[in-house]
Amino acid sequence: MTRIGLLSDTHSYLDPQIFTHFDACDEIWHAGDVGAPTVAEQLRDFKPLRIVSGNIDQESSDLPANQRFDLEGLTIWMTHIGGSPPKYNPVVRPQLQLHPPDLFVCGHSHILKITRDPMLKNMLFINPGAAGKTGFHVMRTAVRFSLDSGRIMDMQVIELGKK
Repeated sequence: MTRIGLLSDTHSYLDPQIFTHFDACDEIWHAGDVGAPTVAEQLRDFKPLRIVSGNIDQESSDLPANQRFDLEGLTIWMTHIGGSPPKYNPVVRPQLQLHPPDLFVCGHSHILKITRDPMLKNMLFINPGAAGKTGFHVMRTAVRFSLDSGRIMDMQVIELGKK
């Protein structure tokens, strides 16, 4: 079993509560718009980190545009601008249709959304909302869940407080 702490859209602000909420996690995933490099550095120093660049970030080998990987018998694809079911980003849509992952993670919208897409083999879509203080969202959010032998379970939404 692998416990995941998921956040996005920190926009250079890393809430200290993240370290408490993600303490029991095995990995942290950041779905882009990291902002200041110190955010990624602090997360990497805390736990193993899988991270993608967002539209405010400079894409690099440490901050790729996409991550597609297998973990606990599941295929995961994480990118920043993915859209939302059924209106996926036009760049993402053809790839999702050809090779849908079990779990698709994105950020960008600042809108927390967790849903299944029956049109894409019941793929689970997760946008953790925004953990930072920049943007139109009111409540800052993150998500915590577990992956275990092909199952996604123990899904928890974490409210970090109003921005």
